[in-house]
Amino acid sequence: MAATVLVREATSRADVRKVATFPMRLYQGDPNYVPPLIGDRIKHLEPEHNPYFDHAEMQLFIAERDGAIVGTIAAIADRVHQEVWDEAVGFFGVFETIEDDAVARALLDAAANWLAGRGLQVMRGPMNLNINDECAMLIDGFDGAPVIMMAYNKPYYPGMLERYGFTKAKDLYAFDVQLLEFGPNVEGLPARLTRLAQIAQDRYHVQVRPINMRHLADDVELIKPVHRQAWAKNWGALPMTDREYAYLLDELKSVVDPSLSYLAFIRDEIVGVFLSIPDMNQILPYAHGRLLPFGWAKLLLHQKEIDTLRVMIMGVLEEHRLKGIEALFYKMASEAAYPKGYRRAEMSWILEDNYKVIRGIEGMGGKIYRTYRIYDKPLSPAAL
Repeated sequence: MAATVLVREATSRADVRKVATFPMRLYQGDPNYVPPLIGDRIKHLEPEHNPYFDHAEMQLFIAERDGAIVGTIAAIADRVHQEVWDEAVGFFGVFETIEDDAVARALLDAAANWLAGRGLQVMRGPMNLNINDECAMLIDGFDGAPVIMMAYNKPYYPGMLERYGFTKAKDLYAFDVQLLEFGPNVEGLPARLTRLAQIAQDRYHVQVRPINMRHLADDVELIKPVHRQAWAKNWGALPMTDREYAYLLDELKSVVDPSLSYLAFIRDEIVGVFLSIPDMNQILPYAHGRLLPFGWAKLLLHQKEIDTLRVMIMGVLEEHRLKGIEALFYKMASEAAYPKGYRRAEMSWILEDNYKVIRGIEGMGGKIYRTYRIYDKPLSPAAL
């Protein structure tokens, strides 16, 4: 008979570290797992470092059996989500467990009870920690490592959630684009995409420039209103605060390639933003979770091995869509990527019902190769 599963609240910095490092043991031997930088992961979970907690509350839980950690979970209540979407939804994330339904149930019960105790009616997730972070659960495409800032999980997780009573809320797609097929001079780029990019320049006088890394803070100020408006109507979207933008900037500034990230203007008015970043996950395993003392040196040594980009942000103000700006972004990025050694791109993540963006990606040869799912489960106050 299996020993009892005990779930307790994480109450100390030592507990947070246990939560952050547990996956490194759980995924040991999995060739597709990419260990994060532990220091960054701990900071992400600590309210004194992560500005997400300016408007959200979180409780971490640890499941133990015979004194050993067998699982973790976070319960999250986000005031801004409730205000923006007018729904009593709470979230769970940081969900990791051994292959044992009893452990999964105990963790999910703890998170559900914590959320229900705050008057929330639905538990949604996984979110690590919100929709602007790494989110959703991989449900197909387990045959390779995730790209930077995309989720990876055990194949048995979806079944655990579904047996617990979760159902699909929304699917997110990751598209694979084989840049090498376009050729070194992008002569293989689809003719329609090239034509639309030319229309953007000739008819609408769109001008595009690279992000200026020397004045990145100024460019972020230009990006903020576009990012907030262009995504406002997307399912589950949340506006980021100024402190959250600064936090994201601090995370990304060392990896952003300005030759592959752009701002679009019409008559000096910013109308669109495009951000792609090298897939650092291809070399991150060399650091073994630590930048010091030799992690940075190892990453720099292997940097030329990166051949994949992640197109992370692509947005155009609503009144300027259908002007070919998206096609111009794609064309410019494809032209710049090949000489720098990039041979493929992942475009992620895309909502399953964002048909306009999906058509545009498919128009340049993109194919869905991974699906991620966000789940919902109603909460019952009677379960407390």
